[in-house]
Amino acid sequence: MKSSEIREIPLSELQERIQEERVQLHRLEMTHAVTPLENPMQIRARRRTIARMLTIYSERMRTENNDKK
Repeated sequence: MKSSEIREIPLSELQERIQEERVQLHRLEMTHAVTPLENPMQIRARRRTIARMLTIYSERMRTENNDKK
């Protein structure tokens, strides 16, 4: 998922998506531990997507907190 796509997601939904992505990552890692994935780069891509989401989430939280002051 691209950063521009993530920025369009509402803040509350973004938090839910982060949790869903973490669950999916965990499932991928467990599957990979049992039987190797056909494309192990999926794990890296999922981790990076989560990192992008967390970065944008924290940026938006910071701007909301600054706006309230």
